[in-house]
Amino acid sequence: MVTDVGSDAGWRTWPNFITLARLAMLPVFLWVLFTTDHRAEAAWLLAFLGATDWIDGYLARRFDQVSNVGKIIDPVADRLTVIVGLLGVAGAAGVPWWFAVATLARELIVSLLTVVLAALGAARIDVLWWGKVSTFALMTTFPLFLLTTNPHHGALLGWQHVVRDGCWVIGLLGLGLSWLVLFGYVKPALRALRTGRRGRQIL
Repeated sequence: MVTDVGSDAGWRTWPNFITLARLAMLPVFLWVLFTTDHRAEAAWLLAFLGATDWIDGYLARRFDQVSNVGKIIDPVADRLTVIVGLLGVAGAAGVPWWFAVATLARELIVSLLTVVLAALGAARIDVLWWGKVSTFALMTTFPLFLLTTNPHHGALLGWQHVVRDGCWVIGLLGLGLSWLVLFGYVKPALRALRTGRRGRQIL
């Protein structure tokens, strides 16, 4: 959620409730995927969880329910949804592991840098719009990759071949964009670090 820095609606808001519900549903997704034969249902559930990232942001802006808590838990939920969805789909043979590792490495770098910057006292960094686009692209492809694989390695249907080809186009664009966005955070990170240090000096 990219919003005005000074606004805070508190932690009891609908956007925060949706974000927390998204986190709570991630284990349900894994349970449906790996303990039942309902692969399509797991794919649609993952698609819904990815969509909630845009829903909570819209509600926060539309109803002026932006909160400092939301600015923290929303990016965390983004990272966890991508990581859990990615590992789930890769574990179900929906995507090759090289694609999973390339995506996971980027997510782990972002998470590590977030922790390091917080430890150094940096100010909060708003999520870049292109970062949201890359996350949306990846979270669009994961469920579709899952829908275009058969649990018993059977032959794909005609529509599955077509959709899977489209998935690769969107997925590779999303992956490439996510790495470009990572480098785009360098200047905001340095600026946030300077801002945080100045704030501590004033105190």
